[in-house]
Amino acid sequence: MENPFGKITTIEDVTDFFHDGMTLMFGGFGGVGSPPTLIDAILEKGIHNLTLIGNDTGFPHIGIGKIVSRGRAKKVIASHIGSNPVAGQLMHDGKLVVEFSPQGILAERIRAGGVGLPAILSDIGMDNEIVSKDKQRFVLNGNDYLVETALTAEVSIVYAKKADVYGNLIYDKSARNTNPLVAMAGEITIAEVEEIVPLGSLEPNEIITPGVFVDYIISSQGVNWNWAWE
Repeated sequence: MENPFGKITTIEDVTDFFHDGMTLMFGGFGGVGSPPTLIDAILEKGIHNLTLIGNDTGFPHIGIGKIVSRGRAKKVIASHIGSNPVAGQLMHDGKLVVEFSPQGILAERIRAGGVGLPAILSDIGMDNEIVSKDKQRFVLNGNDYLVETALTAEVSIVYAKKADVYGNLIYDKSARNTNPLVAMAGEITIAEVEEIVPLGSLEPNEIITPGVFVDYIISSQGVNWNWAWE
């Protein structure tokens, strides 16, 4: 049956959005909440020179760490890489550029990108050479601030517990980490979900990401269109 809703699609169809040299933003924390099927599809496509934006680099064989550990990324913007020693070695060897951003500032830069702001001001890391390197400074009301540029990506990939056919998303506990912000900041946002449910199945108050931010939905369980007409 032809897809009557547009957003629900297959992993084969969304892989066309992934290409060499692209900027990719991902949700999750330490691999929890990162979309495994989408990450595997990126690996299978064999693309390189990615700029990755997300909380961390996962573990060598978990989450986005699988892409980093195979040398597919040229740059990472993250709050830390300590859980992935391969990422640390690649950085040490000059094979991976890492831009560190304090976790809260990173989240706020992503949020700013999602709502259309060009930058935020912060006094975090003013005296830290790693954090403040090459950043502009701005004086406001007599106080100095760092100008932290907003972050966006060509494609954002997120992982959710449930989605309805319009792309409204709910998350499972800590797997929610950074996903709602990441969903806002992609020119194209692809959500991998555990379950796709009919309209009206989600309690409005439990929806975290409104469907307006989601362009495509995929499920590793496949789609049975029989329920779509319920």
